[in-house]
Amino acid sequence: MSELSCGSGPLFMNPDSEAARAYFRQKNRALTNKLMSVQEAVGRFVKDGDYVASGGFGSNRIATAVLHEILRQKKRNLGFAGHTTTHDFEIVAAGNMHGERLIARLDLAYVIGLEARGLSPHSRRVIESGEVEVCEWTNYALACRFRAAASGIPFIPSYTMLGTDTFRFSAAKEIECPFSHRKLVALPALYPDVGIIHVHEADCYGNCRIRGITVADCDIARASKRVIVSVEHLVSNDEIRSHPESTIIPAFCVDAVCEVPFGSYPGNMPGEYFSDEEHLRLWLEVERDAAEFSRFLKKYIFDTPDFESYLQLCGGMNRIRELRALELLVPQAE
Repeated sequence: MSELSCGSGPLFMNPDSEAARAYFRQKNRALTNKLMSVQEAVGRFVKDGDYVASGGFGSNRIATAVLHEILRQKKRNLGFAGHTTTHDFEIVAAGNMHGERLIARLDLAYVIGLEARGLSPHSRRVIESGEVEVCEWTNYALACRFRAAASGIPFIPSYTMLGTDTFRFSAAKEIECPFSHRKLVALPALYPDVGIIHVHEADCYGNCRIRGITVADCDIARASKRVIVSVEHLVSNDEIRSHPESTIIPAFCVDAVCEVPFGSYPGNMPGEYFSDEEHLRLWLEVERDAAEFSRFLKKYIFDTPDFESYLQLCGGMNRIRELRALELLVPQAE
């Protein structure tokens, strides 16, 4: 198979499937109780210098509580997969302030924009500062990279990015198809050190259910060396076994299960609660001034001991009930 050209971007993670398989072979697949606090999970499984992948899509079904704790514990020099990441990248980018560097390496596809809400001023400052090493991809390319890793192969061929500047600044390679002799893009497998995923239901062993679209989360769970799951509703193993076809992520992929009701807030959790658009706008507004943003982070994250305290500052259960009514289209009392 001929290599025709290659992008100039850095390849942050080794795509060697045999090296990854050697790691996965030594993981314990026994059904052990993996319940723990978010603080313990982040402390045990996220190390300085790790490469992290965040599940969900945009501001939908993101593991906000785990991301807050990564910021709160001041992890350093992480790599990050910028695949459909909006508010989740906004959170971790907040760790790059005052000379500190939470994010050091970034596979960038979609990270600055919060869809129709606008651009994150601080995330943009972090990228434009040059303090983060960046490699460019499309969202589809990163999804393919997770799929390659989950499949246990070192790369996946595709047409994505072919003939674009995105390819030029990626770490992909242009190859000749051995069958059609047409040009293809070889996308290297991406094996994160840590995957963090928020789900609807899970048992204590890590068997997980997701309602609605799964995006790339099934592949992230299988590709990541360690997986932290936060869950809205903890259910029994008997319940999981009663509908085995509903298990999206199996227990053998998961290292930590953290029960965190409303753990995607202020993001949307399909079928549970709508996104808090007022609070997401507040993030964007305070980011415009670095000093004001620092005060905001101190109040809402660094001075709060846990995610429940953050929820209380944001309106607590009264606000969650309002967002649940929006999600379920329940008429509000006049």
